[in-house]
Amino acid sequence: MRKSLYVMVLVISAIVLMAGCDKSDSEQNAVLQVMLTDAPAEYEQVLIDIQDVQIHVSDVEDEGGWQSLEVNKGVYNLLDFRNGLDTLLAFIELPPGMVSQMRLVLGPVNQIRTNGVLFDLETPSAQQSGLKFNIHAILTGGVVYKLWIDFDAARSVVVKGNGGFLLKPVIRTYTEALSGAITGVVSPAEAMPYIMAVAQGDTIGTYAADNGSFRLDAVPEGLWSVVFAPVDPFEDTTVHDVGVENGMVTSMDTVFFSQP
Repeated sequence: MRKSLYVMVLVISAIVLMAGCDKSDSEQNAVLQVMLTDAPAEYEQVLIDIQDVQIHVSDVEDEGGWQSLEVNKGVYNLLDFRNGLDTLLAFIELPPGMVSQMRLVLGPVNQIRTNGVLFDLETPSAQQSGLKFNIHAILTGGVVYKLWIDFDAARSVVVKGNGGFLLKPVIRTYTEALSGAITGVVSPAEAMPYIMAVAQGDTIGTYAADNGSFRLDAVPEGLWSVVFAPVDPFEDTTVHDVGVENGMVTSMDTVFFSQP
């Protein structure tokens, strides 16, 4: 299942990359990947049963604003993801805008292992409505983002007076844009060029739209050469050192084609 999630993320990223080039920034979708990681804890295992991950995509607190992601459901040992390790938990493709909240819905199989013995973790509120926490991440169309759920296992497990254990999650989230985008216009539009951004062996390509506009999505940060290959009789041209920043859309000056 986890392998299929990675494949689906690649497919979605490719779809975003090849989306219609004449769309505006507001019409392009963003891709959000949700990663699970953990801070160290002095237990042998902290097992969390994750059944759903939901995001709220507006500032209005209403049930209609919640969306479930494609989730790799199952029981996760949080201690497998310490010291910078993480795992892909869920992903979604969605329109640009603000993701205001996230909700983590747990199943019944939540346990802790200490001194070789497994104990149940009581999680009443999590099983009913989910663990809700704020994010306030602003997503730009055509950009791939990672959002980490940093689950502090040491502070999240509370020892009860009767010797049992209670799960009161302490969670931190942080988001990082993994790519940017390049947009522009070619003239005349009837040149209909194939357009490639090239850097250090990587190539990202698209065609200009009928109105001459183009957009290259999911472009990693750095300097790129943008190559334009129009139809005959127009001549090829290249624009060097086009800078791309993660989370930003770089707008190029209009590219004009000449004829021999």
